Amino acid sequence: MKYTELATKEVTKKVIEELGKRHVEAFMVENSSEALAKIKGLIPKRASIMNGASVTLEQIGFIDYLKEGKHDWNNLHAGIVAEKDPVKQGILRNQAVLSEYYLGSVHALAETGEFVIASNTGSQLSHIVYTSPNLIFVVSTKKIVPTLADAMNRLMEHVIPLEDAQMKRKYGVGTAPMKVLTFNGENAFYKRKVRMILVNEDLGF
Repeated sequence: MKYTELATKEVTKKVIEELGKRHVEAFMVENSSEALAKIKGLIPKRASIMNGASVTLEQIGFIDYLKEGKHDWNNLHAGIVAEKDPVKQGILRNQAVLSEYYLGSVHALAETGEFVIASNTGSQLSHIVYTSPNLIFVVSTKKIVPTLADAMNRLMEHVIPLEDAQMKRKYGVGTAPMKVLTFNGENAFYKRKVRMILVNEDLGF
């Protein structure tokens, strides 16, 4: 239960303050609908966007919204999937690293403001580390833990086993934390916009 209980409002407010000190702008919303509405309000028309594989983004309806095509964004992922020529698709993947906006989630968030993201391939990490000037993370408050050490424990003890099982069910191949990113903060000098939407709802792993 320790990794699945939603954080209290008091703890969430504390986390928002700590994230702010690390140049991460955070918002608290009550549910999936509010989270999706917040995303729509943050991304301007004609912006190029890319997203990582995320159960959270699926659960709030963001992936379905993208597929419906009723938005005014340049959905780079859709272009990659639509391209059947392997060479051209590879070029599009490389170009997508420079998306104006990148959306995803995190695997664990410390009350002190650091957060942890793991990846098997590392495909999404370049966006997060440097290349995309705007990041939006949608995160259930159940992912909040007291310290960075607890965040790593949540990743290894809770998230990886669940993701591994899901991958085996869906694709017949598991996953592993081959690359693990600890996001300690953003350098204000580069003027990137890093935003986190904290949702008071059980989402993701």
